[in-house]
Amino acid sequence: MDVNDLKGLYAEVNKRMSAAIDHLKHELAGVRTGRATAGILDPVHVEAYGSRMPLNQLGEPLDPRADDDRRAAVRPVAARGHRKAIRASDLGLNPSNDGKVVRIPIPPLTEERRKELSRHVHKMSEEGRNGVRLVRRDANERLKKLLKDHKISEDDERKGSTRSRRSPTTTSR
Repeated sequence: MDVNDLKGLYAEVNKRMSAAIDHLKHELAGVRTGRATAGILDPVHVEAYGSRMPLNQLGEPLDPRADDDRRAAVRPVAARGHRKAIRASDLGLNPSNDGKVVRIPIPPLTEERRKELSRHVHKMSEEGRNGVRLVRRDANERLKKLLKDHKISEDDERKGSTRSRRSPTTTSR
């Protein structure tokens, strides 16, 4: 963080915290829950054109609700190996191909898999919280440095550290 006033620091903190939250949302979208979602195939990469490319760049994901909520589908646009890449991923899915569309049935979750997913989601959420805490700690350290360099007053430092702990919609009482 290279800012010299509270407004710049606050804007930078909001941007970094939003990025951490967006990353967590993206990670949570890829968790297989027993229902077909658009983000379930995001971690799958296909060997194409001499490199590994994300499946969503080589195929058109079809709306899972158009078919049913227990089956995802991809219409391959380029390259081959979609089925092989989906099988090789750690999602535990077995796709079928009818020549035009790769259909991926989503089996219901077992009790053991639910517990494993619960632990995995808890771990991801804790990493997200740690990311936000890290941004907050960096902001508070930067505030202390600005105070030490006499670029802000003690009142501004106190106001800034309070502001970094609350959302912008929270009002003091």
